[in-house]
Amino acid sequence: MSGKIVVFGAGNVGGAVTRRLVERKLCKTVVLVDRTPGRARGVTLDIREASPIDLLEPVAIEGDDLTRLTGAELVIITAGSPRKPGMSRDDLLKINAAIVRGCVTTAMDHCPEAFFLVVTNPLNAMCQVAMQAGNLKPERIAGMAGILDAARFQYFIARELAVSPENVQAMVLGEHGDDMVCVPRYSTVAGIPVTELLSPERLARLVERTKNGGAEIVNMLSTSAYYAPASAVVQMVASVVMDKKKILPCAAWLRGQYGIDGMFVGVPVKLGRGGVEQIMELSLTPEESAALRRSADKIGRLLNGLDDHA
Repeated sequence: MSGKIVVFGAGNVGGAVTRRLVERKLCKTVVLVDRTPGRARGVTLDIREASPIDLLEPVAIEGDDLTRLTGAELVIITAGSPRKPGMSRDDLLKINAAIVRGCVTTAMDHCPEAFFLVVTNPLNAMCQVAMQAGNLKPERIAGMAGILDAARFQYFIARELAVSPENVQAMVLGEHGDDMVCVPRYSTVAGIPVTELLSPERLARLVERTKNGGAEIVNMLSTSAYYAPASAVVQMVASVVMDKKKILPCAAWLRGQYGIDGMFVGVPVKLGRGGVEQIMELSLTPEESAALRRSADKIGRLLNGLDDHA
């Protein structure tokens, strides 16, 4: 790969992502772009000024100059209006769709072969906006959602059992929102199914907190989360640029898998240098399948609203 990554949006998430990319040395150059004059330059300068202390070089960080996008092989879209208290992800639909379309159009002018990673909410709908705006092949785009949702579920399980979060694996499918589908059967602690360690009542409480994980932070901070989302983005980036082929829960375009066709839904996928290289189809119970179908139906209704706004 050329070693260049573009990040659209120099807000909290975009800035945190840029910093993590530099720390992890996952590329040779990060180009940070923001529609607010000077914001990207300010964030990049702030990160650069830490380099004598943190020894962050030799990764180059550029801001605002769109010519720098040329040849980038990975584009991360974090740009958009943040969620405010009392605002659902669905409320963000119209304004963020326009922002995402603009980001993709700009990127396609300079790096048309890039892999696109979407973070902007409402996530599942914004993936579809991005794919249509760039006429992208499904394997060249994925949304960051399931990793973040699963991480929250893992953390809550770890706290409940007083074990290391490193011992916990969790699976979350479907929409990035209130209708996400946590799957305790595929969630484990050191290989032990969490269903053997927690009662249904305790699990149900953790599932509900996971579903409301983003809103919980919004109510505390008056803005969206950014540290955990940035970590989730960087895990996806690492799997692509290092060709790790990790199996990660991401929003991917389904073409009949799980009985769902023609929309972005959170499912486990293999991420590598080829982008979304494989969609892993889990065996679900009738109850889990029905929950995933309801989640997909919610995404479908949101897409209908997107058509109304177009």
